[in-house]
Amino acid sequence: MSTVLVATTGGHLTQLVGLAERIPADPDQVWVTHENEQSSSLLAGRDVEYIPYVGVRDVPSVLRCVLRAHALYRRRRPTRAVSTGSGIALGYLPYLAARGVDCHYIESAARVSGPSLTGRILRWVPRVHTYTQYRNLSDEHWHYGGSGFDAYQAMPADRPFGDRIRVVVTVGTAAEFPFRRLLVALAELLAPGGGLETAVGRPVQVLWQTGCTPVDDLPIRATPFLPAADLTAALADADIVVSRVAAFGEAGDDHQAELAQELAARGLAVHRSPDTITVDDLLASRRSTVRRVTAAPPFALIGAPERSARSGR
Repeated sequence: MSTVLVATTGGHLTQLVGLAERIPADPDQVWVTHENEQSSSLLAGRDVEYIPYVGVRDVPSVLRCVLRAHALYRRRRPTRAVSTGSGIALGYLPYLAARGVDCHYIESAARVSGPSLTGRILRWVPRVHTYTQYRNLSDEHWHYGGSGFDAYQAMPADRPFGDRIRVVVTVGTAAEFPFRRLLVALAELLAPGGGLETAVGRPVQVLWQTGCTPVDDLPIRATPFLPAADLTAALADADIVVSRVAAFGEAGDDHQAELAQELAARGLAVHRSPDTITVDDLLASRRSTVRRVTAAPPFALIGAPERSARSGR
């Protein structure tokens, strides 16, 4: 077998990397995504085909993906394709399904109340299996194979502060949706002499991963994009992590707010609006930590053999 793994950069790619570890492995795999610091780091050492960025509702770019899917099919003759979206999936899965490839579309875990536009379209494409990551959304059209969150667990934490407070602020990478509102609110709260430093009596060291958000006028030292390994290390060392709604032009709809509520319900995050976030909220997030489960259950693909996702047996 040969598997194509397709996802746009950002959360979609991060989810697919995690889910790929939980599906039956193939000796021949090729990843299709966009090239940036995240993807280059996350997929280092893997077989990757980088393609130009496909934006939100970018029909011309989706159509160009069909041509790339055709070229990939002729070269690799894949037998299976798995995608977590978004628009890039529309260019690859329908074409590959039409050529007889076993295609699977896993809706993002961010879609708590229903499928995305990509998912609503692919649900009608013959021979494309569609999946939700929420049991309550499963039906005859949307199969529940598991959740990306199954790989994480909230644990009580009481780690004392060191000589400084290490904070990571990360707002994602999508070019269409800046998250300036959060950065403006935190720039004052986390500034030298600001609310957090005053409350804890220690200097605050902040890593600002700002994506495409314009921040030149803010008193922060921004890092637009960060290699995945570097961000992972920073998150592991951080005392506090802050990560980001359609009404403010920050996403295509309100699914980010719904996701935040789901994470809060699982104990994996504290959910606050940027307009209301306080020092107490930041300190409350330290009461628990998130750990990766050592043996997450397999993600069940329709028709896939029951074997170890890691060993391939």
